[in-house]
Amino acid sequence: MIASLFMGPVIVGMSAHFHDSACCVLADGKLLAAAQEERFTRVKHDPTLPRHAFRWCLARAGLTIADVDCVAWYEDPVAKLDRQLWMGLPNVPPVAPRFLFRLDAARPARELRELIGWEGRIEFVPHHLSHAASAYDFSGWTDAAILTVDAVGEWTTTSYGLGAGDALDLFEEVRFPHSLGLFYSTITSYLGFDVNDAEYKVMGLAPYGQPRYVDQIRTLVEDLPGGQFRLNLRYFDFVRGARMFSDELPALFGRPPRQAESELDTFACDVARSAQAVLEEMLLSKARWLHSQTGSRRLCMAGGVALNCVANGRILRDTPFDELFVQPAASDAGAALGAATIAHRRLTGAAAPRQRLDHVFLGPGAAIDEIRALFRGSAARTEVFDDDAALAEHVAERLACGQAIGWFRGPMEFGPRALGGRSILADPRLPGMRDRINALVKKREAFRPFAPAVLAERAREHFDLDHASPFMLETCQVRSPLSLPAITHVDGSARPQTVDAAANPAFHALLCAFERRTGCPILLNTSFNLRGEPIVCTPVDALACFLRSDLDCLVLEDTVLDRRDVPPEWGDAFRDLRSAGAGVSSSVYTLL
Repeated sequence: MIASLFMGPVIVGMSAHFHDSACCVLADGKLLAAAQEERFTRVKHDPTLPRHAFRWCLARAGLTIADVDCVAWYEDPVAKLDRQLWMGLPNVPPVAPRFLFRLDAARPARELRELIGWEGRIEFVPHHLSHAASAYDFSGWTDAAILTVDAVGEWTTTSYGLGAGDALDLFEEVRFPHSLGLFYSTITSYLGFDVNDAEYKVMGLAPYGQPRYVDQIRTLVEDLPGGQFRLNLRYFDFVRGARMFSDELPALFGRPPRQAESELDTFACDVARSAQAVLEEMLLSKARWLHSQTGSRRLCMAGGVALNCVANGRILRDTPFDELFVQPAASDAGAALGAATIAHRRLTGAAAPRQRLDHVFLGPGAAIDEIRALFRGSAARTEVFDDDAALAEHVAERLACGQAIGWFRGPMEFGPRALGGRSILADPRLPGMRDRINALVKKREAFRPFAPAVLAERAREHFDLDHASPFMLETCQVRSPLSLPAITHVDGSARPQTVDAAANPAFHALLCAFERRTGCPILLNTSFNLRGEPIVCTPVDALACFLRSDLDCLVLEDTVLDRRDVPPEWGDAFRDLRSAGAGVSSSVYTLL
């Protein structure tokens, strides 16, 4: 494949410098590849220029840098600098001077020139316009309301819009420092979890509590007419860049902040439940207002807050919208896609062809020869399957016997969810499986729930779900005749992924094989990684994760490695391997 084969422009979309930097390639308006930088560097939420993802995406598309017509950047650096300077340099804490190099509107263009050698056209696309386009342009719809909600872009924290045909109009916004994303991150920090990363833990903790502190939480954020809301800034400190909350927040609750890794008590659960309840109230209010302004029955969402799958389920059930499409890489990574489609509009004068994003298997895969070479000459005994159906039956039998499986097949998923490409799989019917995987495999907090993957054609029999949900982005109630303790949360809910044979035939075949053995068309599906690390990308990543966990079996494409067949010295060599760490602050949101 070469650029001359394309009738339209070849555009590289990029996001970086906040967190979750990513790259994609759009050619003739078609999405050919997309990947996040963290998967290559092994630095979780890597915010640096996505050099490795850039090189891989071009190679995947069969292109070189000479074939590219334009690089689309997911924000306006000048407007971002305006907000950064407004925050006030005199208040920058002592540790922050090392971040002052970020106060440079020329930095994105300079890094593109110097770090990847790009000399051509650069299109800067406002942050929330990138988010909006990433949802609307990949929804497959020709009309929809658009809601984007995150921490902050340049100045915008929430935007409201309408897509009609090729036109995309953002007609209302909420501006920094008033932000639902920063509101939720502040509670995340107060509860002792990492900002920029662990907001989903607050969502998962919430069902264990009662909404006893809703009145206190409501004093933090005020619902205003129309699309507006306002934070009560006396309780927040993120503007100064020192920490998320002021001393007024612990005083409001009458309790000091929870220390990280300390025991989670009833108070923490109740605060989480109350914060989740207020976030849902705000999102429902704003979604209803957006519907009143647009009249659309369809809603597109993006931005980091759109990953709150509990709120997404409420929006679909409790607002006038009949259909919801959430960009599966809703955080900054997915903004690279929207920047690329906006650049396509600018270069051609027309929108890219409408395309429904029905899967996100857009990242790196592994060649069979690469996997063969990994074990060649080693003492490890592996079993190789030439027939996909035989492999599915073999793995299904292991799962039915209670094994936890590392599953590496096909291209990697783009976005935060493992959807059957880089997954840890287990039998959802086993009462102790959730605790086992949390403690010994994922090495994470015991309260964390796991999601089910279910055959799309069987989903309605087991979940209160009347539509496809391929990206695990909404919750619903479990109503299965089967007992499914490993994937049913404490409130009776689950976050299902419906698996379609066309989108992922290998994973669909495995679910079918498991159903034939057990009568259960569902598997526990969680991301293939250890706590604090990105999802595995390469066979070597997968092998290292397998050796450091308590998984029973590793599937690498057509090759199966049993725990019993691992040479003892391999475990010794990998036991002390440590994560590369996180690329963003865990104590205050990355606003500079």
